[in-house]
Amino acid sequence: MASEKLWAGRTRGRPERAADDFNSSISIDCRMFRQDIAGSAAHAAMLARQGIISQDEYEKIKSGLEGILTDLEAGRLEIDQEAEDIHMFVEAELTRRIGETGKKLHTARSRNDQVALDLRMYLRDEADGIISLIKQLMGAILRQAEANLDVIMPGYTHLQRAQPIVFAHHMLAYAAMLERDIDRICDAVKRMNLSPLGSCALAGTTHDADRELTAELLGFSGITKNSIDGVSDRDFCLELMSALSILMMHLSRLAEELILWSSWEFGFVELDDGYTTGSSIMPQKKNPDMAELVRGKTGRVYGNLVSLLTTMKGLPLAYNKDMQEDKKEVFESVDTVRACLSIMEPMIATMKVNRERMHAAAQEGFINATDLADYLTKRGLPFRSAYRTVGEIVAYAMKNQKVLETLTLEEYKSFCDLFEADLYSEIDLSNCVAKRVSAGGTGPDSVAAQLKWLREYLGK
Repeated sequence: MASEKLWAGRTRGRPERAADDFNSSISIDCRMFRQDIAGSAAHAAMLARQGIISQDEYEKIKSGLEGILTDLEAGRLEIDQEAEDIHMFVEAELTRRIGETGKKLHTARSRNDQVALDLRMYLRDEADGIISLIKQLMGAILRQAEANLDVIMPGYTHLQRAQPIVFAHHMLAYAAMLERDIDRICDAVKRMNLSPLGSCALAGTTHDADRELTAELLGFSGITKNSIDGVSDRDFCLELMSALSILMMHLSRLAEELILWSSWEFGFVELDDGYTTGSSIMPQKKNPDMAELVRGKTGRVYGNLVSLLTTMKGLPLAYNKDMQEDKKEVFESVDTVRACLSIMEPMIATMKVNRERMHAAAQEGFINATDLADYLTKRGLPFRSAYRTVGEIVAYAMKNQKVLETLTLEEYKSFCDLFEADLYSEIDLSNCVAKRVSAGGTGPDSVAAQLKWLREYLGK
């Protein structure tokens, strides 16, 4: 039989052990102890300011909370896993330390608004950490791009060689994705950064509480407008989890390319030994396990989002115990994203680029065919006619096991008399890249502008 709970009164406060274990969330929400203590300290300060508790009582509560925090961080105090949740643990420990005064802390609040507060504060802090990790990954991308400005590779559509690009341009596409990820997280935090404290169970409080004061003390930009919504809202979790899911999609796409590029068939990059594994039976293998795990863990983050959406979709207002299930999903998503970013950054930073293999691949696959068609359009042939002509030339070259660069001028003229000797300069891969002058493209000036943007964004 479990010990009596702080909420005993209407019931005997002693649920059966199995039910007590089933109800407990301490193993999951214990990580919010800093936020819980900070929220309690701000709440106590407000109670004193409003004359709801005395200044002496506030000082005792403040000192007690500071002592609990210090002891937890120093390892002198362990969180009691028999406690129902982190909120009950802190309150019980405070009362044990300072006596009856500790029981006054919960005046004018409920666990409903308390947990909503802690969760907003915790995720706000975690969002800052995730943004920092994203920027570190962007820094690794920047360094790889700067080191490989002139490395020509095939760009792909449908996983078929399409047009020549530089490796820097390809990598900078991921930097653009990651910038959007940061924007989405910041946008989610903007709506997250409202204090629900003072909503109490659902209807507010009869005490003259100052919600704006506690919001200010805790660094919130304001307060939630409606007390019912204040305790029952988990949009802020869902928004963050949605942003993290999109982030993981981007990391998974990058991981997929690393997996492809490091294969024997591509050979574009070599991942550092520290981020690969071997085979238990095949001694020649070098497996991109870390990249594969990033790709695999993406599904877990997606699943957490769907799980919480499903939990929330049928809940009547206001708080329901179902909502205790929010933390496991959102915490796991946060942990997974942090782990993936932490492994992806050094994996990109230590990756070796095989420029010769990339250039060789770019010389095959007729990826300069569009430039050949553009050559004809500049001489007056309508693009659709030029497209068909070049398509016939490609078919001819393939049949004769040639590439565009090795066809003779006579062969070209047999298809169209607009061809002259200067066509070879037009289809040279370096020139094909250099001619891409439009903003955002793979041309040197455009890539330089993208690098400049990324350096400024990262403060480099």
